[in-house]
Amino acid sequence: MASEAQPLLFHKAPHGASSSTRSRNAKGRSLARWVSGFALFAVTHTITHYFLGLYLDHPHRRELTYSGEKISWKPCGTVSDHDLECSTISVPMDHFNTSNNANGQSFSIPLLRMRGKNATRNILLNPGGPGGSGAEFIYRRGAQLSHIIGEGFHLLGFDPRGVNESRPIASCYPDSDARRALSPIQAKKIIEDSGSLWAWANNYAHACSDTMGEYASHINTPQTAADMNTILDAIGQEDMYYWGFSYGTLLGQTYATLFPERSKRVAIDGVVNQFDWYEQPLDQEELVDTEKVFAGFVDECVKAGPDKCALASLAETKSQLSERLISSIAKLRDEPLPVYINNTVYGALDQWSVWYDGVFSALYRPALWSKLASNLASFLGGNATDAFLAYSWGPEKWNESSDPLYFVLANDGAAGPKHWPRDRTSMVSLLQPFFNQSMFGDGALDLYFIKATWSIPRKHSYVPRHGVKTAHPLLILSTTYDPVCPLLSARSANHEFEGSRIVEVKGYGHCSVAVPSMCAARRIREFFYEGKLPSENVQCEVDGEPYFEKPDESGRVAVLAHFDDPEEQKIHLAQVELARDLWLRPW
Repeated sequence: MASEAQPLLFHKAPHGASSSTRSRNAKGRSLARWVSGFALFAVTHTITHYFLGLYLDHPHRRELTYSGEKISWKPCGTVSDHDLECSTISVPMDHFNTSNNANGQSFSIPLLRMRGKNATRNILLNPGGPGGSGAEFIYRRGAQLSHIIGEGFHLLGFDPRGVNESRPIASCYPDSDARRALSPIQAKKIIEDSGSLWAWANNYAHACSDTMGEYASHINTPQTAADMNTILDAIGQEDMYYWGFSYGTLLGQTYATLFPERSKRVAIDGVVNQFDWYEQPLDQEELVDTEKVFAGFVDECVKAGPDKCALASLAETKSQLSERLISSIAKLRDEPLPVYINNTVYGALDQWSVWYDGVFSALYRPALWSKLASNLASFLGGNATDAFLAYSWGPEKWNESSDPLYFVLANDGAAGPKHWPRDRTSMVSLLQPFFNQSMFGDGALDLYFIKATWSIPRKHSYVPRHGVKTAHPLLILSTTYDPVCPLLSARSANHEFEGSRIVEVKGYGHCSVAVPSMCAARRIREFFYEGKLPSENVQCEVDGEPYFEKPDESGRVAVLAHFDDPEEQKIHLAQVELARDLWLRPW
């Protein structure tokens, strides 16, 4: 655990700003916890546009219909010998006040389903965000999820309203030219840059409202929860079977509270505290274990030794290594390192990109720790090239995937002048002590300025409550040390939902799938197939040594444990693959 003085380390002087829009946005979203978003927009858009294009652009393609369902599907590829099928449904703009839909206002929701070979029911999946694409999630990781869940369920992903291929898409710019011209800002120094950030956030909030019009206030989690009922009705399924990760746990808790009678199998994994999300301007809980995960990275490195962790030879104890890392990265705040590779690839390695795009991002996925250690060891040894290419170099990524995140966060919770200071100076005074509570505290600077200046009125009336009794109790999953969705939040949900149980995976990382655990996989299967829950909250061990294992020369993932049962060995390999590449980015 970091010392009490460490949270102030990066706050002794104004923070260094990232030299690229890439760093600003990756970090702003990452500390927003949520997709833990899980997909780079460019990849998401390409994949889902391709598959949905097969559906939309070929009207004569064979339609698939199934008894009891109200919609038709079209084939749109295969994944791991499983058929994919695409469809789209229309949902009302406002489920809770239908008079607002008098002129037919609606959102289109794309669906992508991977068929189980022996399935009669569907599990809905949400990968997080807000802004994560369920369709992309199925395409990229459906094979591994299917191995964990088994062939008894179809896996159904959807793009939530306003996200990715949903229409209208949540956007704060009328076109891509306006986005490129207006969006980039490089404000990360809370004092010096607060003026420009305050002005930009005000304009951004107005642009979001003007661009989306009447749809703007209806892009929120309670409406998305109601959309999931429309999906169930379309596929002829009364009961909700659901597995949500990160922000997807907020969606799952909201659904279970609004529609407890249909919540038959709701699993939430990497849990958000919904009371903080909906009711508190500042999230006091999300970072309570972040420094513990960082301490775990250092501790496991020292245990692994120099053969597996390149940093281990640079200090004799974990406290020495931690102090050296923190102080060396902090120096980049005022003295970024120039990196020149050739006349088309050069720039500066700064504190912001190393600390957030490097260290913080890797805390989500321990499978990245070996590579992080290698990059940091080179940097500490005087060669910043690897760290620069990994964390500072790349195209700008402020795009359509950012806007849905801010719409949902601001529309869901305590946003606007009713909940926030009305001037820049008071805003800085509020945020400075809050940021000083953690070494990672200032990551959501732009998010909080947007929430403070948000001008779209809150239209939902959802209020979290305690003592929710669902059709069947919830399964709650968490690691012991999650960098953004702490076990404390899982325990809060455990108190809110009657009969729910926690399965705690005794490891580090974001969501239970950050590390392989056959114990957890068995609990997941028992829950979905039999409704079985442990009699009390339980802990599951991690399989193998997942923290500093490297792929082989071909890039294949090493198996960390061996099981006599071939089915369990297949599940284990799927878990290892998920742990290495579940999300494409942290949010």
